[in-house]
Amino acid sequence: MPDAPSEFRYKRVLLKVSGEVLMGDQAYGIDQNTVATVAQAVASVARDGVEICLVIGGGNIFRGVSKAAGDMDRATADYMGMLATVMNALAMQAALEKIGVPTRVQSALTMNAVAEPYVRRRALRHLEKGRVVIFAAGVGAPFFTTDSGAALRAAEMGCDALLKGTSVDGVYTADPKKDKTATRYETLTYHDVLAKDLKVMDASAIALMRDSGIPIVVFSIREDGSLRKTLTGEGTFTVITSNVKSA
Repeated sequence: MPDAPSEFRYKRVLLKVSGEVLMGDQAYGIDQNTVATVAQAVASVARDGVEICLVIGGGNIFRGVSKAAGDMDRATADYMGMLATVMNALAMQAALEKIGVPTRVQSALTMNAVAEPYVRRRALRHLEKGRVVIFAAGVGAPFFTTDSGAALRAAEMGCDALLKGTSVDGVYTADPKKDKTATRYETLTYHDVLAKDLKVMDASAIALMRDSGIPIVVFSIREDGSLRKTLTGEGTFTVITSNVKSA
């Protein structure tokens, strides 16, 4: 695989995409046009040498901690949420391979008929060969979010950054969709995120990224070309790191 051009800040990244992003303008489910758009963005940078792996949430299909779960046992609901992430991973794999990008899905839950089991060394080899790896089923255990799964895989893969693709272009002082006076942070420290309870990712994911020294970059995946611009430092985003001076 060719080295990533010097224009890219990071050579190997994990992209975390929320399941809700894949809904597009629908109320639930998978919008194929949105999936195709995300796949094109991933393909664009992967073909230029960036080693990229993905974690996709399952909130567009089922969320364990929600009204959909009702009074269901939390562990059972979380396992159902993991299965939703596998469905999203397969949809993204299909979209990527349709445009000629070699892709592998690795699941933390054993389901050999549709995905490889998660094996760290195999995943690393896939990345080195230029394949996009999609990690599904979180960490394979209940009571952990896909944010925690993304942070864990980013650390295991030795990623240079964890990119969180959302519906907004960074981290704000308040929800910009509800509060028009909310302002965007250019940079934050892990401590700031935890102390201000900014809801970027869950606390365990933030702590793992802090301990691993991996920056978190929050940007809007919905904007055209935003992934490439974020990787080259030209886009609009918020960087979370140990020291804001190094962001």
